[in-house]
Amino acid sequence: MRFFTGLGVLLLLGTAGAGGLWWMWGRDLPSVGDLDVLEFSGQTRVYDRAGKLVGTLTPTLGSGESVNRHLLQLGEISPTLQKAIVTSEDRRFYEHHGVDYIGIARGLFKGIFENDLEGGSSITQQVIKNTLLADLRSARTPERKFKEGVLAYQLERSFNKQQILGAYLNVIYWGDGGRSDIVGAETAARAYFRKSASDLNLAESVYLTTLVPAPNKRYRDFKAYRPLMRNLLDRMVEDGRITRGQANLAWRTPIYPAGWRIGWNDDGTVRSAVLERPGRLQENMPRPPVQTGFHYLQAVERELIPVIGRKALYGGGKVFTGMDLQAQQSAEQASLNARLPEGATLGIALVNPQNGEALALVGQKLTGGRPGDWNNATQARRQVGSSIKPLLYTLALEKGWKQSDVVLDSPIEGDYQPQNYDGRWTGRYVTMRYALDHSLNLPTVRIAQEIGLNTFEAKLRDLGLDPPANAGLPLSIGTLEASPLQMAAAYAPFANGGLYYRPSLVRRAEDERGQVLYTRPVPQGKRVWDARTAWLGLDMIRGVVNDLTEYQGGLATRAQIPSWDVGGKTGTTNDVKDLWFAGVTPLVSGAVWVGKQAGGALPGWAYSGEIPTPVWQQAVAGTLAGRSPQPFREPGGVAYQVVRQVEMAFREEEQGTEQVAHDGSRRENGGGGFFGRRNRYTVPAPAPEPQPEVVTPEEPAPEVPADAFPQTEPPVGEAPNDGTVTGDQGGFGGGTAEVAPPPEPLPETPPAEESAPIDLGLTATPPTEPEPLPEVVPDSGTPGDGSEFSEPSSQFDGFPQDDGGADGTQTAPPTY
Repeated sequence: MRFFTGLGVLLLLGTAGAGGLWWMWGRDLPSVGDLDVLEFSGQTRVYDRAGKLVGTLTPTLGSGESVNRHLLQLGEISPTLQKAIVTSEDRRFYEHHGVDYIGIARGLFKGIFENDLEGGSSITQQVIKNTLLADLRSARTPERKFKEGVLAYQLERSFNKQQILGAYLNVIYWGDGGRSDIVGAETAARAYFRKSASDLNLAESVYLTTLVPAPNKRYRDFKAYRPLMRNLLDRMVEDGRITRGQANLAWRTPIYPAGWRIGWNDDGTVRSAVLERPGRLQENMPRPPVQTGFHYLQAVERELIPVIGRKALYGGGKVFTGMDLQAQQSAEQASLNARLPEGATLGIALVNPQNGEALALVGQKLTGGRPGDWNNATQARRQVGSSIKPLLYTLALEKGWKQSDVVLDSPIEGDYQPQNYDGRWTGRYVTMRYALDHSLNLPTVRIAQEIGLNTFEAKLRDLGLDPPANAGLPLSIGTLEASPLQMAAAYAPFANGGLYYRPSLVRRAEDERGQVLYTRPVPQGKRVWDARTAWLGLDMIRGVVNDLTEYQGGLATRAQIPSWDVGGKTGTTNDVKDLWFAGVTPLVSGAVWVGKQAGGALPGWAYSGEIPTPVWQQAVAGTLAGRSPQPFREPGGVAYQVVRQVEMAFREEEQGTEQVAHDGSRRENGGGGFFGRRNRYTVPAPAPEPQPEVVTPEEPAPEVPADAFPQTEPPVGEAPNDGTVTGDQGGFGGGTAEVAPPPEPLPETPPAEESAPIDLGLTATPPTEPEPLPEVVPDSGTPGDGSEFSEPSSQFDGFPQDDGGADGTQTAPPTY
């Protein structure tokens, strides 16, 4: 009686334990249906926005670097390789139902006595491990084993043994091929023997099979591992898969793996073996054709698989995207031509500002071969550096600041001590426009102090960005991490009047019969800036590109595109790890990141204005080539005023109003500035200077169409994609954008009208040990005359400038 009671308790405990394991690990398992890719032709065709064929989607097995795009049906693989693999890896493959309990017992024995949980996995389990559970592949954990077992049972119920063996032979890792991993039977046969997997003989099949447990180690010592072939041939005879005569013949058959020079004896023993050219493995590997939009198509797969599943995706239908083929080809050419520091790569993303569709994606520095699978344009998250500053400055404009308002350029009080890009500061008040043109960190941090980090973080989230928790003031100068696609989308509201669109790639997907599987909803814009605030922010980033010449220290002059209006901002992070340029034209918003794939510093001579900016310019200029230049759509209620020889945009009601001085003091109940208030002063009227004549067009410039790129008729069931936004659309005026002429050369001596001191009764107190000041040619006043608010010369020291690291530390001295 006690025996049965004990047995019942054990059964109860076992059931409870299994239920607990299922509750922890078994509720959200992936679908084994995703492994039926071998049934599909891989001929799902992808089209751009104008109906032009871009390429086809190819099913894969594996993940990360171990991806196989040369999938074979089992009948296309040598029968001798199939037999050798089964004998070597899972002798009871045709008897068990996914999990080999005898093998598990053997694995438990090894775990207890050899402290090794490996061993005992069936071929079915290994398929699961290398595909559906690739993220847990290297983990020797009960969780992985439990999930393998459950999914192996499901796989055996859904597929026959031949299909499972075929999947396994397509996913095996066969070594490091240099350019990419050797994955799958076809790639291995090509790499090691320069032949198709269907043409392998028994000796070659056995050799490849003996490599599987440790291919890189065993490949490099042919003589030491040659006896394993004899052992495997004997076991194949025991299993009845080959005859003794076939085994003996295979043993005596000379084989010559790539890179080896081998001398053979007639009895099958090795006389000599020298590894002369291991690089032959890479040379023998087939180079897959590189199709246009490689990374774009990968992103399409990632977007659609969760929606329609792999079976529908690779079933031979059609996918219509928002890609512009001309833009994609231009971005790829820019990547090919990019001159990057050694070891660096890049990511490029271009979007349509009118609806958020991705026009082009390039995820790596292209070299002419097959690029890596990692897509920096969408998957990478890198610190954005000073490219975040326009978002903060525009937020200040939204809060009622003007770009002519002035901010103190001197060290910050407290523990956090950022610096400007060159470690220097002026101790003066500079306009917001000047601070952004020169990417000064100290005034930027003071703006963030006064606006409030919570307010800034909320705005970043509205723009599709994800500020880190407890980022503090460094957030204002670039510790935010984002992808190029996210930054391109965040800049797009500058070009469309203040609307944020979530980036998208796919418009419609159809099956092989033309039935619609997925239709993207009409993009809905989210109002993040009012139209005039967006225009003022745009005016500031246009200044970054156009206000200063390269000699004067212009950070983004290389972004200029003839006949097109351009605005944008560079960005550099600490130790020059990340270089950015994000910018807009009326038809394109885009971002380029440059850095090392695994992180690490770039050379000190690498500047964001010289590395990513020309890449952006080439990609966007190529996108716009052949299209009629169009202006940005200027809203009503905007006026212009020349301040410090720079034409700035204002709200009409702000034109001519007093400037406001800010030192970073937080405002409470409307207060701020020094002593809880904002300090105002009136800019003295400058002496009149001859201005270039602005020719007003006889007719208003045409409005930018909602989608200026050619395209086919809208998808079935989808409203015409004309950029219409429901809800708070905001109003646009009929005015045209007037690009400010380049600033006049700075006068040798200030005009007399500007030399009078401005006495506010306030004196900026420098630190005890001031940093050395640059030699400045003042625009007004003379040193010591009380003109604290005089703008430093826009020429500064006349040398190219960088824009500093994310925490404001000096990243590189000016180049002399």
